[in-house]
Amino acid sequence: MKKIVWLLAFSIFTIFSIHAQHKLVKKWETDTLFKVPESILWDAKNQVFYVSNVDGKDSWGRDGKGSVGRMTRDGKIIDVEWVTGMDAPKGMGMYGGKLYVADFEHIIKIDIASGKLEKKILVKDAVGLNDLAIDPSGIIFVSDSKGKRIFKVENEQASVFLDSLKGPNGVLLHNGVFYAVNGDGLYRVEKDKTMTLLANGITNGNTDGLTAFGDDFIVSIWQGSIWYIHKDGRKELLEDSREQKRNTADIWFDKETNLLYVPGFFTNTITAYEVK
Repeated sequence: MKKIVWLLAFSIFTIFSIHAQHKLVKKWETDTLFKVPESILWDAKNQVFYVSNVDGKDSWGRDGKGSVGRMTRDGKIIDVEWVTGMDAPKGMGMYGGKLYVADFEHIIKIDIASGKLEKKILVKDAVGLNDLAIDPSGIIFVSDSKGKRIFKVENEQASVFLDSLKGPNGVLLHNGVFYAVNGDGLYRVEKDKTMTLLANGITNGNTDGLTAFGDDFIVSIWQGSIWYIHKDGRKELLEDSREQKRNTADIWFDKETNLLYVPGFFTNTITAYEVK
């Protein structure tokens, strides 16, 4: 009898462990000095975060006020406007000592050592570039949310990688595999460019950021919610801040600190959450 009770208790514990709800615990928030921060990227070599500032009421406004700022790992702002001269910069990636930033039909190339805007790479036929990811050879994959496609940029020459999408935004290269959010779904992009749906119904607004959490994923919704997506497609709503009008833009998870960094867009803050 004791053995049966023990096995039953163990089974219940196992079931709850497998399906335990993840949660976010707020650790800190920056001062409200950033200028409509949209994306955040960690530079391990220089021990600094880069933050793209859209700067303006219109997230797609062409006003030349956009910039990239910098902050420390614990949220101390180094420069609000480290590099200027952009319109509405969004997703970022690094390769070969350069920082690349998506900005309308251009990818901005910044020399990290000097902090200088080095070049604007034209992505022909792009309408509204949003997020980008860079593979180990330096090939850039960038989503065109307004044009509903994803471009591939190799040696500064762009070609259409995926077309006729619903509304692509966050892109991610993880363990050699390409992932993207599109419409209300998370997809794995196969080598033949077919798209395998991993999870759908990621609602409450427009899918935005995408980051890996071990073998699972975390997806943000711009209007103000964050979802945990298991590798088997199960979903958990971690955060819903729509009523408070707190946006959750292009996120970054730091596995060393177990913190999820969330640009608050119109709140002008970056918030760090522990993922449990």
